[in-house]
Amino acid sequence: GTSRQIPQTIIIGVRKGGTRALLEMLDIHPNVVVAATEVHFFDWDENYVKGIDWYRNLMPFSYGNQITIEKTPGYFTSPQAPGRIHDMNSSIKLLLILRDPTERVISDYTQVYYNRVESHKPVQLFEDIVIKNGVLNTKYKAIQRSLYDVHMEKWLKHFSLDQIHIVDGNTLIKDPLPELQKVERFLNLPSRIMSSNFYFNQTKGFYCIRSDGRERCLHESKGRPHPLVNSTVLEQLYSYFREHNAKFYRMVNHSFGWH
Repeated sequence: GTSRQIPQTIIIGVRKGGTRALLEMLDIHPNVVVAATEVHFFDWDENYVKGIDWYRNLMPFSYGNQITIEKTPGYFTSPQAPGRIHDMNSSIKLLLILRDPTERVISDYTQVYYNRVESHKPVQLFEDIVIKNGVLNTKYKAIQRSLYDVHMEKWLKHFSLDQIHIVDGNTLIKDPLPELQKVERFLNLPSRIMSSNFYFNQTKGFYCIRSDGRERCLHESKGRPHPLVNSTVLEQLYSYFREHNAKFYRMVNHSFGWH
């Protein structure tokens, strides 16, 4: 009685915003099934040309009362993804998880840093990438990805604001339940996720998941310690993002209180 369904909901981003945590926490819900990997169907041309049946075949089997969710953080910053998703399903519900843009930049750097260390490639200090000739390197990809207003503008050309639910990534890490309950309501799911589904792991410094008698934490690559960043550089980042954040708050009618 199961079949593979095209997702009724997509987590569109943002990279290093908490997309994996959100997906795994939603996977607790009995009415939700999740795609195991990031599919990159709508942002990578080489996958998009394979067609919708290829996409559907990457989805898990589900029952009629379940919704399928996939997450690819690259969608949010992709110029093509909004239009392509709209062409597939103009009434789809989208989940966007965001965190303080400066924290996101540092987290982005941290992931690349560890990947390069593990691959025995040379690494640079955060400050040496972010500052070029004494000024902020706004061309740095990680900074570009944190310009939430610029990317959101593209999505709002195709979708109404009530189709996009924004999850506060900073809150999800500190207190997951209220954020997940908002998602349940947005997706018209019965309320099934409870406080007993989470426990705080002192070693890792964030919440882990307890469901079906099993306990699991996010992969060890999550929650890695960030480098200590020079306070002057931090202030330059805060200052640069301030106007973009204010514009984003106006776009979505909500303030997140980022730096």
